Amino acid sequence: MMRVLKIGGNELDDSNFLHVLAQSVAAQTDQVVIVHGGGKAISELQELFGLKPKLVEGLRVTDQQAMIVTEMALSGQVNKRIVRALLGAGLDAIGLSGVDRGLLRCQKLEHPTADLGWVGEIISVRVPVIAGLLAEGVTPVISPVSLGLDGNAYNVNADHAACAIADEIGAELLDFVSNVPGVEQDGKVIAQLSPKRAEALISSGVINGGMLPKVHAALRAVDAGVQAVRIVNLEGIVHGVGTRFSINPLP
Repeated sequence: MMRVLKIGGNELDDSNFLHVLAQSVAAQTDQVVIVHGGGKAISELQELFGLKPKLVEGLRVTDQQAMIVTEMALSGQVNKRIVRALLGAGLDAIGLSGVDRGLLRCQKLEHPTADLGWVGEIISVRVPVIAGLLAEGVTPVISPVSLGLDGNAYNVNADHAACAIADEIGAELLDFVSNVPGVEQDGKVIAQLSPKRAEALISSGVINGGMLPKVHAALRAVDAGVQAVRIVNLEGIVHGVGTRFSINPLP
């Protein structure tokens, strides 16, 4: 099975998280592509250089200076941290950004109320690059910094990058990995959710707070054509549980 793991930036600060993640990926027979964020690392590096992070509706405003820092943090620091962990677990892994080999091509993201600067939206994925690495038994670790049609680097939301990659390579499963086991109701993880039921739980307030953006990302991925999406933690990856979203739930 081919699957994509999207790793959030907050989890990447935990060395034990990376160790367990690498061990769990190494124990699988699936072909795995890892896409990562790193918002916290970007913010810390911006502050180190005296820059103040700016957000508009959860999207990071990226001017020219911020773009330089973003590429350093994501494609350098965070990306290589994950690659080191995978190599330490005995895997063959390579770190790439969307710029490398034109892997992720994008255009400027137009926001209705603000200019987000060097923020992009993906318009194409160079699938043979990923397919070639997987065929050689190499685990790609992908930073969402992408190549614009104008030749510049753009900051792309990692959830959106993971969704585009999973859809284009035909992944059977896209996992959004975080520190929560899934969507919970009455203290129990809901094993499966259709888009219709998920929207009903959002309307009723069962899905709220920090879970909302995770569910919205999962629903966007299903709507974009990804076969199945899960919200899952490390334990869920190991044991195959979590909350699964799909048009056609498992029996």
